[in-house]
Amino acid sequence: MPILIKYLITAGLIVLISQVAKWNDKLGALIAALPMVTVLAMTWMFFDFKGQEQTEKIANHAYYTFWYVIPTLPMFLLMPWMLRKGIHYGFCLLGGCVLTAVLFVLTAWLMKRFGVDLM
Repeated sequence: MPILIKYLITAGLIVLISQVAKWNDKLGALIAALPMVTVLAMTWMFFDFKGQEQTEKIANHAYYTFWYVIPTLPMFLLMPWMLRKGIHYGFCLLGGCVLTAVLFVLTAWLMKRFGVDLM
C-alpha cells in the first residue's frame, strides 16, 4: 500500500476526531479513545509484512500497546485538573508527559519482575 495513502487516511482520522470534538466534547473523546490508530497501524503492518513475520509483528504490537496504555491513563486525569485550576495548557501538557514518563519507567520496572520486558 502506498505510503501517501497511509498518511492521508491516518491524518484524516485525526482531523475527523478534532472536528467532531469541536461539535461534541463527549463524542470526540469517545472516538479518540477507541483504538483506531492502533488498529490502523496493525492494518498497515498486515499489508507491509507477510507470513510469520506479519503475524509476529501484529501480535507484538497489540501486546505491547496494552502495556503502554496503562501508564498513559493518569495523564487524562491530571491535565483536566490542572486546566481547571487555571494552569496554562503548555504546563499541563508538560506535567502530563512527565507523569506518563515516570509511570512508564515504574510500569516497566514492575512488569520486568513478572517477566514482561517493556524496554
